Amino acid sequence: MGALKWQVVIWHYDLGRLDSVLQNIQNDDYYPTFVDKVTHLFFCTCEFHCFEDGNKRLAITLSAYFLLLNGYMAVAKRFFEITENISYQVAAGKIDKSLLHRIMTAIMDGTYEIDEELKLDIYNAIS
Repeated sequence: MGALKWQVVIWHYDLGRLDSVLQNIQNDDYYPTFVDKVTHLFFCTCEFHCFEDGNKRLAITLSAYFLLLNGYMAVAKRFFEITENISYQVAAGKIDKSLLHRIMTAIMDGTYEIDEELKLDIYNAIS
């Protein structure tokens, strides 16, 4: 019988960047509305690459948790479905922060599915 082999995996991570994002969204001077805060959290978690892998999943999870903590349970399920594809485009640099803010606003107010102008702007951004 062969001996068991252990593999040590050293992950690259930068918790300082993530901590900075979490601290900044608490500043109402910079991010006065809830949509401003969740947009910044999502965008920066995707963009800053705090971890070697899983940044898009982390952006979705942290933002959904932020929604739940702030009483937006009804929005959270739909948020997961919509942002799965959006996170990839943010990480690829195709969706900028202002377009993401419009997307987050539409998710929060329930107009994402019916906002044709927003859909066209997303299409143009990712094409």
